[in-house]
Amino acid sequence: IGELLALVPEVADVKLSGGGWHSTVLNEVAVGATVRVGPGARIALDGVLIDGQGAVDQSPVTGESMPVDKTPGDVLYAGTINLTSALEYRVSAIASESTLARVIHAVENAQQSRAPIVRFVDRFAAIYTPVVFVLAVLVVLFAHGWMALDWTQALYRGLVLLVIACPCALVISTPVTLVSALTAAARWGVLIKGGACLERARKITTIAVDKTGTITEGHPKLVAFVALDEAMGRTMDAVELARCGRLARSLAAASDHPVSVAIFNGLVNKPDSATEPVTQFQAVPGRGVEGKIAGKTCRLANHRWIEELGQCSPALEAHLKAHEDEGRSVTLLSDDQRVLAICPVADCIRAGCGEAIARLKSLAIKTVMLTGDNRAAARAVAAEAGIDEVHAECLPEDKLAAIEALRNGRGLVAMVGDGINDAPALAKADIGFAMGGGGTHIAMEAADVVVMNDELSRLPETILLSKRAHRVLWENITLALALKLLFLILAMFGQVTMWMAVFADVGASLLVVANGLRMLRPQKARSGD
Repeated sequence: IGELLALVPEVADVKLSGGGWHSTVLNEVAVGATVRVGPGARIALDGVLIDGQGAVDQSPVTGESMPVDKTPGDVLYAGTINLTSALEYRVSAIASESTLARVIHAVENAQQSRAPIVRFVDRFAAIYTPVVFVLAVLVVLFAHGWMALDWTQALYRGLVLLVIACPCALVISTPVTLVSALTAAARWGVLIKGGACLERARKITTIAVDKTGTITEGHPKLVAFVALDEAMGRTMDAVELARCGRLARSLAAASDHPVSVAIFNGLVNKPDSATEPVTQFQAVPGRGVEGKIAGKTCRLANHRWIEELGQCSPALEAHLKAHEDEGRSVTLLSDDQRVLAICPVADCIRAGCGEAIARLKSLAIKTVMLTGDNRAAARAVAAEAGIDEVHAECLPEDKLAAIEALRNGRGLVAMVGDGINDAPALAKADIGFAMGGGGTHIAMEAADVVVMNDELSRLPETILLSKRAHRVLWENITLALALKLLFLILAMFGQVTMWMAVFADVGASLLVVANGLRMLRPQKARSGD
């Protein structure tokens, strides 16, 4: 909760009635006040943009992988980061009712609503121990009264029965098995917060996954660089193709916008990776960047800007739509005459994600994506990964509501995420899995299981580990009770001596310990064999 609160600055620059600005504590900022935020700063309060244009990183709240271009009238969220230019906005909610504040309240409520897990062995021991003690007393009385044994012999039989019935093997079978399983999981990068979480994992029927940073890598990449003549089916010579790449690389190198960084990184290893000097460079908020290269104006522009410049055509629109339908953010390289190249950027799915989802399906587990990203991007990623159901454009409270809905009639529901916006859903789910490699501390604290290397393959492995641990646990309980029952029957008829009773007790304990320690074999544990 403290880390959530740390995302919001303590003060905001509020516009005074006389026209000046004053730093004001957030609790004193009223709804309707005008607040400004500089580039690189966090937005302090929820509001509506009234002056300025620029890109905002909303990933802390919505989980969107790409910065969102904001224009007047768009909504701003507290805790998000203004990336490019100064913005002024009208406050729409007081500090205690902001989107980020609601995330904090949701985490608190979700944690408090969790039901405690009552262990079977604890319930059984509450009955088993007094019953055995009463049985031992009855054996003493029966041996003395009905079998005419003296008190010493009768007490001996009662003590033998108590030694045999000692619940050491029964009690130790559970922690040895669970701790061995937890240790095996830790060895391959999965930290499970206690045996209760491990026991529940085998009952999962539905897994909800966040997209950005969980299914995908969490940062944009250039997925293609298509010169326009090439895109339209016309041949472009190598010299012209290299020139287009050099122009795009030069413009991208002059900007620190995440899309520009992705374009530069994607082109830096191409042949002829040199850049050219860019003069009169400027970033146009909500549009792109432009500058002069060798005396000619060039720009990296979004679709809207190209339309405003009158450089769109039906053929180009069709090509752009194909990329946009796949959830890609398309940037176009153009000069004053025409569009030269298309640079689609996307947040790519993690290696092995499809195999992990397929393995979950083989375990009869349904997969659902919950993401704050747009519908086109969400559906494209879900189709590529093989996910069954998609919920897009979700705020944190929407993800929480979706988890609550999934829990109604679907068995145990798990949530997998890495961001602050996933914390309420992670806490509310029956089991929360947090990505520990690139995830936030808040997500890891709210979750029950932390996957340290961010590999989704660890999800089916954890479920298989849980199933195997459950099987070994019941093997131990059955073994311990069967041995004790056998020797108890023999003891009541005087067929067991004290040394045999000690052997039965210690031997059963050693057997269940040895069986539980089999969980330490990681490959066996991960495969469920």
